[in-house]
Amino acid sequence: MPINLSKGQKVSLTKGNPGLKNIMVGLGWDVNAFDSGADFDLDASAFLAGANGKCPTEKEFIFYGNLKHESGAVEHMGDNLTGSGDGDDEQIMVDLSLVPANIEKIAFTVTIYEAEKRHQNFGQVSNAFIRIVDTTTNTEIIRYDLGEDFSIETAIVVGELYKNNGEWKFNAIGSGFQGGLAALCGHYGIDAE
Repeated sequence: MPINLSKGQKVSLTKGNPGLKNIMVGLGWDVNAFDSGADFDLDASAFLAGANGKCPTEKEFIFYGNLKHESGAVEHMGDNLTGSGDGDDEQIMVDLSLVPANIEKIAFTVTIYEAEKRHQNFGQVSNAFIRIVDTTTNTEIIRYDLGEDFSIETAIVVGELYKNNGEWKFNAIGSGFQGGLAALCGHYGIDAE
């Protein structure tokens, strides 16, 4: 049984699972019934940040345009353009043993592609979740359902893995941003073009 988290809750990943190395972070969502005239293209991304909360370089921003970190620690499994179907819409693989020493946390985010142009926001999205699966045993360890508390936001920091006294922990964040991917990049110290 996975641990179901609520917003703001933190849980240790490696304490109860010694030897945990390879995990899959799955993000999923449904689009509400009404139609905005365009497909919803939601994008999952990962920001690998140092102790200051910022990414050391733009190579630490993993998204549909940069699928794999040079260390091999984080790999995005590819863009899903519509979010249709059940289960995970996008997946990010993490090898905890390969995360560089200068990286203290990995934040997982979801943004709406061309949200302004398409007049879309997270108020039109439901059943968003993040889950963490131990890929060695194929066991879901953690699940966090975001609930419906977003309206005008176009970007969400869903949760983050972070190092604490040699252990990896997960924090269910669920905080929204306006300004889409550019706002998130700014938050993590990346210059978005």
